[in-house]
Amino acid sequence: MREQRPAARILIADDHQLLADACKNLLEPEFSVVGIVNDGRDLADAVAASKPDIILLDIYMPRLNGLDAGEQVKKKNPGIKLVFLTMTLAADVAAEAFRRGASGYVLKQSAGTELLLAVRKVNRGESYLSPLVAKETVTFLLNKREPFTDEKRITRRQSEILQLLAEGLSMKQVASIIDVKPGTVAFHKYRMMETLNISTNAELLGYAIKHQMVAS
Repeated sequence: MREQRPAARILIADDHQLLADACKNLLEPEFSVVGIVNDGRDLADAVAASKPDIILLDIYMPRLNGLDAGEQVKKKNPGIKLVFLTMTLAADVAAEAFRRGASGYVLKQSAGTELLLAVRKVNRGESYLSPLVAKETVTFLLNKREPFTDEKRITRRQSEILQLLAEGLSMKQVASIIDVKPGTVAFHKYRMMETLNISTNAELLGYAIKHQMVAS
């Protein structure tokens, strides 16, 4: 008699608790849900503690967006598979998710059966893209091997700082979260505005929204 493989361990990262709970209930008969976190910055600690095989994560999450959080996890844990569950239909966002290490991209407006299908395929080592997203456009963008327009012009640290500022935190609060001095945050903000040729906070917020750091 063949020995049954243990169920894949899944960690859910989404700031909407009701949706996270619904995903847990949907997945648990077949998979082992090892935890739920509500923001991207808590994800790294949860990964170390729960050692998941698959992470189901949203793109829009407070303190650190899913694209940045997922990329950080993949760099430290290349074997973990990422499945993004998001409202975003845009092909360029989907392409960026796969560029950052995603194995799956599912829309929140899809049926629960689609999420199960995506997780099953990813667990088998395959990839999954929601049929509601233009696959040809995603493939074209991935083949171009170019990230979001302008994004690589700011550093990952600056991207983290920008998201926190765009969420309305003060420089002092941002400094406390990322463990630097407020003057360092101010310096990074100045350098970002200089690099991007941006002169107002409103333009900086617009940049953060465009690059999926915060919801519009």
